[in-house]
Amino acid sequence: MELLGILAFVVALLFSVMVHEFGHYITARKFGMRVSEFFLGFGKRIWSFQRGETEFGLKAIPAGGYCKIEGMAPNDEMPEGEEGRAFYKASSAKKLIVLGAGSFLHFVLGFLLLFLLFVGIGTNQVLPVISEVVSNSAAQAAGIQPGDEIVAINGKKVTEWYKDVEAIRQSQGAELTLDLNRDGELLTIVTNARLTDVDGTKRYVLGIINDVGLKRSSVLLSVKNSAIVTKSFLTESVKSLAKLPEKIPALWGATIRGEERDANGLVGVVGVARVSGQAVGSDKLTPMERLATFVLIVASLNIFVGIFNLLPILPLDGGHMAVAIADEIRAFFARLRGRPRPAPIDVTVLTPITMVVFVVLATLTLLLLVADVINPVTLNL
Repeated sequence: MELLGILAFVVALLFSVMVHEFGHYITARKFGMRVSEFFLGFGKRIWSFQRGETEFGLKAIPAGGYCKIEGMAPNDEMPEGEEGRAFYKASSAKKLIVLGAGSFLHFVLGFLLLFLLFVGIGTNQVLPVISEVVSNSAAQAAGIQPGDEIVAINGKKVTEWYKDVEAIRQSQGAELTLDLNRDGELLTIVTNARLTDVDGTKRYVLGIINDVGLKRSSVLLSVKNSAIVTKSFLTESVKSLAKLPEKIPALWGATIRGEERDANGLVGVVGVARVSGQAVGSDKLTPMERLATFVLIVASLNIFVGIFNLLPILPLDGGHMAVAIADEIRAFFARLRGRPRPAPIDVTVLTPITMVVFVVLATLTLLLLVADVINPVTLNL
């Protein structure tokens, strides 16, 4: 099962890459740019087909993908008569849309996965089903039994237990009318919550322990919850990237000196794949809980990758977006001075900076790979 989880993660990752590149492809085509290649993977071509002016296919190394938009720099050669379709000749707004489309679709995919989780699979919640009745409690005195489901409190239907239980906690000892479902039979019980010390806090309770399990949400609530969690993932991704430099020493210690790996530290693709395998292969979770955990991992990964790609450094999409913004700022000042629009910035001039960033990212990726292999993060599942 763990191997199945790893394979499922690889498939999900490649699908996410394809969605990212499709964002670039569809927007570039929309704006009339020439797209000559759309490949999943790198290295040697193993299969492809031609459709229109674009070659689609697979390459030998499944470590990403790319969409080749012609004319990214002024010195790139274009087919005769196609010069006007070069990327660098497009307006800054169109460039930003094409460059940001990949990350945008990562966010959309993350949101849709979360929506699927809430509406179709469910999330772990405290359920109104009673798993245990505390001895000498109000619930035991009232005849409440394990397996009973509380369907209404004082005539109000129970929909979200974490909210509806407040009617019990705030009852001040007054009579409570509980409608119970016991093996398909509807029962009504009248009882009183008792003031009890719960972890040092006085609280009115019945003396019941509830089941915890997956519960699906309505469509509207799922949309709301998906938006909330997406926003939370976006915020946490930004915070994680901001803290990335300070986490590198701990990663170095875990990799080179064998120090304990921080579960909240940096994790590479291999590490996430292993965690996904652990989640899918865990015998402590039900099949649906495994699926829910896997979907949550893939959703959070998509949102993180979307944010990462927007970092304003070359060769990332965000770096190219920064160049497009700089072009527009230069054009703005040129207009103020009554001068013609300056030529677009040639990104090839920034190649030395790009190479430095590439080497840093490649080194960090290699360090993460080694750490994930020799000192992996493990989940208590």
